[in-house]
Amino acid sequence: MTADDAGSGTAEEREVLDAAAPDAADAAVRDTGARESAAAEAPDDEDQPDPIALRLEQLILGAERRYTPFQAARSAGVSVELATRFWRAMGFADIGQAKALTEADVLALRRLSGLVEAGLLSEPMAIQVARSTGQTTARLADWQIDSFLEGLTDPQETGMTRTEIAYPLVELLLPELEEFLVYVYRRQLAAATGRVVQAADDVEMVDRRLAVGFADLVSFTRLTRRLEEEELGELVEAFETTAADLVAAHGGRLIKTLGDEVLYAADDAGIAAEIALRLIETLTHDETMPELRVGIAFGTVTTRMGDVFGTTVNLASRLTSIAPKNAVLVDGAFAEELSRTGEAPVSEAEAAEAAAAAEKEGEEPPSYRFALQPMWQRPVRGLGVVEPWLLSRRA
Repeated sequence: MTADDAGSGTAEEREVLDAAAPDAADAAVRDTGARESAAAEAPDDEDQPDPIALRLEQLILGAERRYTPFQAARSAGVSVELATRFWRAMGFADIGQAKALTEADVLALRRLSGLVEAGLLSEPMAIQVARSTGQTTARLADWQIDSFLEGLTDPQETGMTRTEIAYPLVELLLPELEEFLVYVYRRQLAAATGRVVQAADDVEMVDRRLAVGFADLVSFTRLTRRLEEEELGELVEAFETTAADLVAAHGGRLIKTLGDEVLYAADDAGIAAEIALRLIETLTHDETMPELRVGIAFGTVTTRMGDVFGTTVNLASRLTSIAPKNAVLVDGAFAEELSRTGEAPVSEAEAAEAAAAAEKEGEEPPSYRFALQPMWQRPVRGLGVVEPWLLSRRA
């Protein structure tokens, strides 16, 4: 199949091209390069993007569309198959052989493939880098467009569309937002690197033991039927903002938000406990917020692309579902960790004994931050029988 065929053939033919060996593909391009370029420069009018959208794209990307995926892969020195895998991993749809790629796309392909060729990343790891970066930035971009720019361009000026107003705003904001994004990324990378360096040993770096907490709004489903969409959006935004601020302020890490639910993690059980109780206390004093329940578990977790997985995470989720309103339930491992670090006594009897022993020796009694109350054992779906503990502040 020639390069001309790639631009105008059927979907099945393009799939064959994409799967073809790089050497054969390059030979085809060398033989018919001039014709392929000419065909790509005269696309169907019906396929052309909106002129304003194209202007915005060129402003943001800083370059014009010059390459088909086939040309971009060849220019970057990678196979079409690998280029397609990178492109999809970043979260972008297949574009056939339309001339829609820029010099920046070629440079990105060249950089990723260069890391693989240098042995710094394996090919699967490079795909993961592309996927994690794409997923994170996609959410950020959607939020900024849907909320930030929409707010700036509303109300609309007379005789101008929102898109026409957005163009000069993007032109002014883009350099500043880009610099800020790089700054935050470097800060987050420094913090993550610091946590790895401080790990006790190599085993801990691979199999991390974390406290994982879920915070869940009670009766959220009923609220969705009762509230208007705008009111519901404001409630979710307020909940996520409050949770994110509290988690960050007290040294935890916000893993993700799911509308009515927040997942966070902390290296220290005391930090996780403080965050949970602060969430309860803060939302209890907000009359606009529904009640909250929190479940926390402590143990080994699997981390991948900023998310956490495993039995510990599942247990924290199950504890949340059975927690009383405005209360925190923790598992036995979490209770044991709080006791081990001196944050909470196993029982009030133990606390009394420790206080009596300290008084006898003329010393200050232990100062506990939290109290733990054992609850009834109960079966938890998929995890067997667990014995939850009710966490509270100790007067």
